[in-house]
Amino acid sequence: MRVLVFGASTKSERYSNIALNMLLDYNHEVFAVGGREAQVRGVDILKGHPTFEDIHTITLYMNPARQQEHYQYLLDLQPKRIIFNPGTENIEFEKMAVDRGIYAQRACTLVLLRTDQFERNFDSESV
Repeated sequence: MRVLVFGASTKSERYSNIALNMLLDYNHEVFAVGGREAQVRGVDILKGHPTFEDIHTITLYMNPARQQEHYQYLLDLQPKRIIFNPGTENIEFEKMAVDRGIYAQRACTLVLLRTDQFERNFDSESV
C-alpha cells in the first residue's frame, strides 16, 4: 500500500517517525512530507507540496491549526483514506474529505498496524 506520512519528522521519539518506520517494517511503500528535507531509512522527507501518484492512505501528524494551508494539496492527491492520528482531529477537514469520497478515519496508525487493522476494508465507513 502506498502511504504518505504528512508531518514526518527525523526525531526518533516523534510518533510520525515511529509510524514511518513501522510502515516500512510492515512492507508498505512509504512517502513523507515534513518541515525539513531529510531521509529516514531510505525514505526522503520532502518539503512543500511534492507530486505523488496513487497514494492510498495519508496519515496525518500535523495539528489542526497548521493543516488548513494544506487542505487542497492533500485532497488533490485523491487518497482513498486520511488517518487523523490523535491530536490531528479536524472536523472541518474531515468533512471536506468525506464530501470528496475519501474515508476520514480517526485512529492511531501505530495501533492499526499492530492490531492488523491497517489494511482492512474501510470503504463503507465514514466519519
